[in-house]
Amino acid sequence: MADGAGGAEPAGEPARGAPPPDPADQLRSAAYLRLLLLAAVVGAPISAAAYYFLHLVDAIQEWVYTDLPRALGFSGTPLWWPLPLLGIAGLLVGLMVRHLPGGGGHSPLAGFASGHTPHPADLPGILLAAITSLGLGAVLGPEAPLIALGGGLAVLAVRLSRRDVPDRALAVVASAGSFAAISALLGSPVLGAFLLMESAGLGGPILGLVLLPGLLASGIGALVFVGLNQLSGLGTAALELPGLPPFAHPDIAQFGWALVIGVLAAFLGSGIRRLGTVLSGYVERRIVLLTTAVGLGVAVLAMIYTAVTGHGVIDVLGSGEEDVGLLLQRSADYSVGALLLLVACKGLAYSLSLSAFRGGPVFPAIFIGAAGGVAMSHLPGLPMVAGVAMGIGAMSVVMLKLPLTSVMLATLLMFEDGLAVTPIVIVAVVVAHVVSARLGPRPPAPQRPPGDRGTTAAPAREQRPAT
Repeated sequence: MADGAGGAEPAGEPARGAPPPDPADQLRSAAYLRLLLLAAVVGAPISAAAYYFLHLVDAIQEWVYTDLPRALGFSGTPLWWPLPLLGIAGLLVGLMVRHLPGGGGHSPLAGFASGHTPHPADLPGILLAAITSLGLGAVLGPEAPLIALGGGLAVLAVRLSRRDVPDRALAVVASAGSFAAISALLGSPVLGAFLLMESAGLGGPILGLVLLPGLLASGIGALVFVGLNQLSGLGTAALELPGLPPFAHPDIAQFGWALVIGVLAAFLGSGIRRLGTVLSGYVERRIVLLTTAVGLGVAVLAMIYTAVTGHGVIDVLGSGEEDVGLLLQRSADYSVGALLLLVACKGLAYSLSLSAFRGGPVFPAIFIGAAGGVAMSHLPGLPMVAGVAMGIGAMSVVMLKLPLTSVMLATLLMFEDGLAVTPIVIVAVVVAHVVSARLGPRPPAPQRPPGDRGTTAAPAREQRPAT
């Protein structure tokens, strides 16, 4: 999202010393209506581009891991197959990060809040790095590149049509483009809008003015996704968890499991993030060589999992967006040991990918949380639906630091079971959020100006409220 989106206004910059504009007056203004129309116009083509981007990534991954081995005469995907693919992916992404404008986009460790609207010259590098990373099997999701590309394309379209658009209006348009790009990716345009809103820290009276164009673009984008599904025959391009068993209501035992899952997710997710952060410091020093090494490391983890369990390498590789539903449908085919090894290998591959490749942090967290929930559902008193929902919510909040979005994500993905599991998901998310905050590094203490010896606070009885 654009920097400063949290304070974006559709009008121009207010004069120095002038009172801030009234949001109600802006909502009635002709300029704001034009901004809504622009958001609607921009949202449709950006959503269409996002739809085909997602299918392109899926098609590349299907071709290189399934179709190409068969075309070369193999009966299936050979165990060693990920090594050359991810080695090449690491080499190419490392070269893109070093040499292309914009460095192929920001690191997935930065999440969403620290992103910015890319310059038009950065867009090709972001697109190529994302397609290479995701298409060849890096353990990342497509949402962060889509947000950057959607915002950048929206701003580019406005600047090509007009040159006198105020910076704050551009920030709102960039937000609308980002909303449109992920409008249906998470299963609901409202959830995508909520993710962007919470990650940007929007609030106050101006919230509605900034959010409304994005919601409009997101709703139109969702219609574009539905229409393209019907016209293209490519199928949906959004996360789906079909065929879940019915869930009546939580009980006391499941509230106890919510505490356990929250704590376990906090340790697991914090470890994944900490390892990725440490490794990224080394990768940045020799980006091409070490990104290639990271790709080979991800491949080795997938090979270990397949050699031990007999399940396909694709369980470990990729975002898991298309595979989490299959995992739940075929959960009876996975032993507890296989699920635990899957969580371990996917988690380590996730850390490696976070340190070097380009993508988003959402979908691998969802997959790991779901796999962990399925594994724990073998324990007494924990149905699979409850375990999966709490695992998704808890892992998402540890990796994203967005508690409200994580609750909505876990509950909406459960479809009819969503309302029933909401109370225990909230408990798991809150516990995971608080514990992971305790496990994370402390923020640095504020620096005192040179020569400032500090002041001693007055005793509480001497303090007076300001008049």
